[in-house]
Amino acid sequence: MPFKHFACRQVDLTIWFIYFASVYRHGREEQNEGKSIVITGCDTGFGFSLAQHLHKKGFRVFAGCLLKDKDGEGSKKLEDMKSDRMVVIQLDVCKDEDVERAVEFVKEHSMDSEKGLWGLINNAGISTFGEVEFTTMKTYKEVAEVNLWGTIRVTKGFLPYIRRAKGRVVNITSMLGRMGNPSRSPYCVTKFGVEAFSDCLRYEMHRWGVKVSIVEPGNFIAGTNLYSPERVKMILEAMWNELPDIVRKDYGKAYFNEQVDKMKSYLESGSADLSVVINDVTHALTSASPYTRYNPMDYYWWLRMQIMTHFPAAISDRIYIY
Repeated sequence: MPFKHFACRQVDLTIWFIYFASVYRHGREEQNEGKSIVITGCDTGFGFSLAQHLHKKGFRVFAGCLLKDKDGEGSKKLEDMKSDRMVVIQLDVCKDEDVERAVEFVKEHSMDSEKGLWGLINNAGISTFGEVEFTTMKTYKEVAEVNLWGTIRVTKGFLPYIRRAKGRVVNITSMLGRMGNPSRSPYCVTKFGVEAFSDCLRYEMHRWGVKVSIVEPGNFIAGTNLYSPERVKMILEAMWNELPDIVRKDYGKAYFNEQVDKMKSYLESGSADLSVVINDVTHALTSASPYTRYNPMDYYWWLRMQIMTHFPAAISDRIYIY
């Protein structure tokens, strides 16, 4: 056999070996029975669906709900499951005392000092919109307090117990944690921050056997009720009323109203099927070798993200600027 044909065949066999080894390695699952996990933001959306799904997978779920103390609809539905593996806890990720109480409660009801806690899913988050000159510093701080500092606060609280279990941390970010977007800077800033935090944590936790994964959903506004018409109206009215005179004068009400109409058109956009996100989070939590990043999004947004993150800015900027 000519050497070049032999070499090509060897390369082909090597590629196939790597492929099948990867599929096998990432396909093997850990045992779920008896393992406890904490999920934040279980009142609605991804968190609510994750709590139900992972309960079915055999986990003991501690579902953190912002509105448990106010008899929120989501927390009541989870409690109505009447399962000793579904435990709803009050958890405002912005409050140190809430996080401290949650850590103590979970420690007392599911963990001992040796076994620890298997998983933490940082899902709680909020979003808003508005160009930089339309957005107040108060808004930037409010979004960051939940999305960024809340994620860090909860992670630091539970991390010693996850470390003892050689467990998992799964952080829900967004495709907007990888690429900027007009009128979404408060959200982008916080999700970029969670991406950086997750990378640093993954490097540090490697020696302890803790796996840290990032899930970057695409557009699921329709499936998560992220924006309601009432909330959009409230945000827009407050935004216009709080604008400095010079900004109102230079942009004008006509331009502002154009942005209003654009945001309203997004209310029912995106996918209503959350299963791709749920499946990726489940894989990150249960696979023997989870991926570093998951991209549950349709092909349009996946391609767009690749262009924005890998192509020269002179090319990618044409999407928004020209």
